[in-house]
Amino acid sequence: MLTPDALRPAKTAPETPKDQTGAKAIVVGAGLGGLAAAMRLGAKGYSVTVIDRLDLPGGRGSSISQGGHRFDLGPTIVTVPHLLRELWAFCGRDFDADVDLRPVDPFYKITWPDGSTYTARQGTEAMRAEVSRLSPGDLAGYDKFLQDSEARYWFGFENLGRRPMHQLWELIKVLPRFALFRADRSTYAHASSRLKDERLRFALSFHPLFIGGDPFHVTSMYNLVSHLEKEFGVHYAMGGVQAIAKAMAKVIEDQGGTLMLGTEVDEVVVANGRAAGVRLLEGEVLPADVVVSNADAGHTYDRLLRNQPRKRWTTNKLKRTRWSMSLFVWYFGTKGTAGMWPDAGHHTIVCGPRYKGLLNDIFMTGKLADDMSLYVHRPSVIDPSVAPAGDDTFYALSPVPHLGHDNGVDWQVEAEKYRLKVQKMLEERMMPGLGDRISESLVFTPEDFRDRYLSPLGSGFSIEPRILQSAWFRPHNVSEELPGLYLVGAGTHPGAGLPSVVTSAEVLGKLVPDAPGGGRRSAAPMERKLAAE
Repeated sequence: MLTPDALRPAKTAPETPKDQTGAKAIVVGAGLGGLAAAMRLGAKGYSVTVIDRLDLPGGRGSSISQGGHRFDLGPTIVTVPHLLRELWAFCGRDFDADVDLRPVDPFYKITWPDGSTYTARQGTEAMRAEVSRLSPGDLAGYDKFLQDSEARYWFGFENLGRRPMHQLWELIKVLPRFALFRADRSTYAHASSRLKDERLRFALSFHPLFIGGDPFHVTSMYNLVSHLEKEFGVHYAMGGVQAIAKAMAKVIEDQGGTLMLGTEVDEVVVANGRAAGVRLLEGEVLPADVVVSNADAGHTYDRLLRNQPRKRWTTNKLKRTRWSMSLFVWYFGTKGTAGMWPDAGHHTIVCGPRYKGLLNDIFMTGKLADDMSLYVHRPSVIDPSVAPAGDDTFYALSPVPHLGHDNGVDWQVEAEKYRLKVQKMLEERMMPGLGDRISESLVFTPEDFRDRYLSPLGSGFSIEPRILQSAWFRPHNVSEELPGLYLVGAGTHPGAGLPSVVTSAEVLGKLVPDAPGGGRRSAAPMERKLAAE
């Protein structure tokens, strides 16, 4: 197993592969977008150094181990596995040889206060039966919604999402399609146009919350997620998303790249009007021909380029930007509970009494509401590595306001009070006796997102994906402020979420030329294998 120590830079530089050139690339941040970018740059012939202030690769996809439990801190599922397989193939590698990815069925269960439930599965007929069970009159509308979702997937994800959007013309020429798809509608408004049952409207519109968006304000293009789930399924990586991050790090090292963990970048260095490397917090300067930032776009421009003139992403512009909500996450372990609480499956969404009102509190007024809705993750039902034998590992996630509201929450005072509310809701809804079984506990508040991930306002997913903060309107993958600087990750195009941050590196690969005299290495055989399959 790859350990944190094994990932630290060696005292002597690794041997450079024969087909690498002297061209150097630095990637700031070892989140999944940064790791994917490093893999692609390594395959294009660059000598790559990835720098991250954490002690493990993965960023929000990293983990913390405590008392025999491994708490996966961020993303828990893989929804478009072919993106990862294509990334590995680009590097001449086989993803499935490096990562044990398993389909999950059912995907998740949604429970409401009245006891009704909705179980999401991959099969169309299984889902039609589920819709008919809840609201027979909505079946025809559901079929239309699936057609809408597929059309939005091909246009919004496979078309727009997988190509650069830094030129205004790229936006202008697709505006008619946006109008055709009623992109001005929200995900909730579009679901409501097809379905009458409020539970189904929730089930088919809540997905933007997983990328930091308010379903009542985010464009209906994100209704594409329903097709994405149905077409490709929901998967879990054994060892968690951390295992994917470690496998990515191993590919980078095999390419001759270096990971510098526990190291923070203070500033992008500029020479002759171009990004020329980075300065570390300790003062050391590392030169590079290409600099890629996987740090939050806000941090990139407001901190890493603080000494450079900025025309678009100024401090005032960033202050006016709408940021995603933040998260309160309670990670906890339980003793002797294997087989208990059958209603707590691998993925469960426990709805509170309000939908629109709660989101208005979170996104608009910044109020920490008394009620909540929770996403509960129980990986120990499939992955024995996350907990001691006979025990369980959980996390319960509640969307909460970010730190930028005028009536900001004092989390030093409220954190434990809020955790107890989460515990009470879990005990009442699906895990009776939870309090007597807790063996380990760890809490992340918005302040932890701010301090651990350098996320502006402690936002969970960077810039909120509203229609005027998406595509060309988002910080570009090729920096508007500094030649030679590129951006990947949640804050740039195409946005947040594991598929999108991996895709941001694919877009990067189309913008950065092959290293001079280098070029791609041994990618073709694996790509031919994937094409044949």
